[in-house]
Amino acid sequence: MARNDVQPDNGWTQMDEFLWHTCDIVADVVTGTLDRRPKVASMARLGPGERVLATGHAERFTLRAVGNGSYRHTNTMAIGRPGFVVGALAATAITNAARRNAARRDTVPRWDSDGAGELTVTQQAAYIAHQRNPLSLGFTGLDVIDLPAPGVLEARYHDMYGKGYMSIRVHTTWASLLFALAAIAAFPSHPRLLGGTWLPPEFEARCAHFGRPIRPVQRMILGQG
Repeated sequence: MARNDVQPDNGWTQMDEFLWHTCDIVADVVTGTLDRRPKVASMARLGPGERVLATGHAERFTLRAVGNGSYRHTNTMAIGRPGFVVGALAATAITNAARRNAARRDTVPRWDSDGAGELTVTQQAAYIAHQRNPLSLGFTGLDVIDLPAPGVLEARYHDMYGKGYMSIRVHTTWASLLFALAAIAAFPSHPRLLGGTWLPPEFEARCAHFGRPIRPVQRMILGQG
């Protein structure tokens, strides 16, 4: 787990700390030395052979339309002076147009939050505990993975409960760890994994600069470490 006493004002950030631990975990996965790691407490239900590697906070987003194009249309019957009638009808028309435009926008898929919860990461899967929308993300069941932004894992898979093809994003400081573990498990030729871009540029040099050298995890991944 990342330390909570990291002070960003010295140049070493909290994200640097999480990435440092990510590299250490991935190095143990590649070398088959996970047994040397300390046990991490988690409430997640695990499968045979699973080992908790990290826990933290995460928020899940799903790419979906939040509406079907329908909206409530208001009809107005106005009686009175002509100016009043015209004004009332115009106000109703504006209201209906606004509702119609909002309904049209809601048919366009967007990243919609499913809620946040406690994240548990193992060498086989990621779990997000949530009362209504828990997530169990087995790495070998994914069809696509990427890191579209710092701290964001994007994945696509076929939902086992009949919801079709799902596109999700997980926002967490452990995003690079999730990507690396999923890539090692199911996407060993992923260009981001082989190219080292699952980490920030020159991260190894940055760690050395701050007196926090990391194991040569990228060379280990490429079989050169």
